[in-house]
Amino acid sequence: MKIYRFEFKDEILFGVLKEENLHPISGSIFLKYRVGKRAIPIGRVTLLPPCEPTKIIGVGRNYASHSRELGNTVPKEPLFFLKPPSAVIGPNGVILYPRMSERVDYEGELAVVIKKEARQLSEGAEVEEFILGYTCFNDITARDLQARDVQFTRAKSFDTFASLGPCIATGLDPAGLHIKTFLNGKLRQSASTRNMIFSVPFLVRHVRTS
Repeated sequence: MKIYRFEFKDEILFGVLKEENLHPISGSIFLKYRVGKRAIPIGRVTLLPPCEPTKIIGVGRNYASHSRELGNTVPKEPLFFLKPPSAVIGPNGVILYPRMSERVDYEGELAVVIKKEARQLSEGAEVEEFILGYTCFNDITARDLQARDVQFTRAKSFDTFASLGPCIATGLDPAGLHIKTFLNGKLRQSASTRNMIFSVPFLVRHVRTS
């Protein structure tokens, strides 16, 4: 199932895509909801970020190939960083280049949408009950500032540096997804989540142990 968040006639709605129509839902996508019969052509709406995260936790160097590309060692444990919610834009949003940077990079990523609070998870805890679904994420980074600062905060936190969407997809196996990034219609990145150093369940448990 694909869940969209969108604006239609000055109203912000969630809806489920069926063929080329969005069917608005009532209730909370994180708790219980009902899909209505009303159909809105997707071409008539403005797509918004599919969720409004209160916190964005990123994982650095989680592909061995990316670590080698940047000349870094492969991490032995997850390397977490934060991006502020103020950086979020929708799938068709405009990315603003900061004046202080001369190299702004794209980074196509898999985003995990958490639907309920999780604390003190055990090492073997099942994480599926905490996950609503998955969406596409462009982890935009001012690469020259990252190298200058020797940490991630400024380089990844500018407004518009967290592009989400277009939808939250449910019922997926996060271990078997293919992620592709295109720039001006040309393929620039292509990787499978099966090549992640740390799997999605491991990462969810690891970040939720405190």
